[in-house]
Amino acid sequence: MFPLSGSYMMEETTDFGYRQVPPEVKTQLVRAVFESVASRYDLMNDLMSFGLHRLWKRFALLHTGLRPGNRALDLAGGTGDLARLMTRQVGPEGEVILTDINPAMLTQGRGKLLDAGLGGRLHYAVANAEILPFPDNHFQCVTIGFGLRNVTRKESALAEIQRVLAPGGRALVLEFSRPYGPIRRPYDLYSFSVLPRLGRYVARDESSYRYLAESIRRHPDQKTLKAMMQTAGLERVRYYNLASGIVAVHLGWKL
Repeated sequence: MFPLSGSYMMEETTDFGYRQVPPEVKTQLVRAVFESVASRYDLMNDLMSFGLHRLWKRFALLHTGLRPGNRALDLAGGTGDLARLMTRQVGPEGEVILTDINPAMLTQGRGKLLDAGLGGRLHYAVANAEILPFPDNHFQCVTIGFGLRNVTRKESALAEIQRVLAPGGRALVLEFSRPYGPIRRPYDLYSFSVLPRLGRYVARDESSYRYLAESIRRHPDQKTLKAMMQTAGLERVRYYNLASGIVAVHLGWKL
């Protein structure tokens, strides 16, 4: 779709799965991936994780520190699972903003949340996590669930999260990570053999789910992401491994 010319290869590049592409091309490619899978995104999440993604999200949100009346921001929020749960934490007097760079994903999320009767308690914005249209020191919690690995410049997104957090606020990154122990080999087999086939038969898009498997492998491991969050100015950063490190929740504060 986007051939790489010789001049491209002389410029700054970033990873799109196992390929190296110019940053602006990655943004276009990621948008195309999620436009393709948006209508079957929730179904595929349930199938790929055997429903465990719901438990992982609930575990992450045990650490938001949100109270009634607080403000929360969900980045790359897609179909709104984290945003939906945070509306319960902040109550009717609080504010939750659901954002995604992809309008198709945001449309899916808004429709699902309207069906759940939460449409009037959420705000929506098409936004790039690298350049957020929100003021400094505004939110008590910022979350990004299974989205950071798709961001072109992760350092910029983490710096923006730190900027918009209010002092005392928390950043939560829920993401696939680096598994450990005997699960690693079967997990690799599943990721590169079963997952693309699921994409082919259920989402009618094998290549997008092959990219998603590759993007997981290219994402920084637990310790590297912790260091990146610290470099962005977040403090007391820690992480929790789930499912033998297949998924990790990273938590940092703005002090």
